[in-house]
Amino acid sequence: MIAVSVRKDGITVSGHANYAEAGKDIVCAGVSALVQGLIRSVESLASDKIEYEISPGRADIYYGNLSEVGTLLVDSFFIGVCQIADDFPDHVRIE
Repeated sequence: MIAVSVRKDGITVSGHANYAEAGKDIVCAGVSALVQGLIRSVESLASDKIEYEISPGRADIYYGNLSEVGTLLVDSFFIGVCQIADDFPDHVRIE
């Protein structure tokens, strides 16, 4: 199961969806795309400084006080990941 924790100062995504075999797991691919999109969007569209560590089965994103644009991007990520969790509750958990 993928666990997603959104905090005031960062986001942690960990685990594996185990929806399908590696390379064919649409749940994992969806969450991964949202994570990568968030990182690139904040770096490209916001003036916020973020740090992140990505490894197999885990992503840690750290940030301080976000600008309005940064907050909007994080909120958008959260909406997307909540939709995936609603559609695949046995594979994604919001903590």
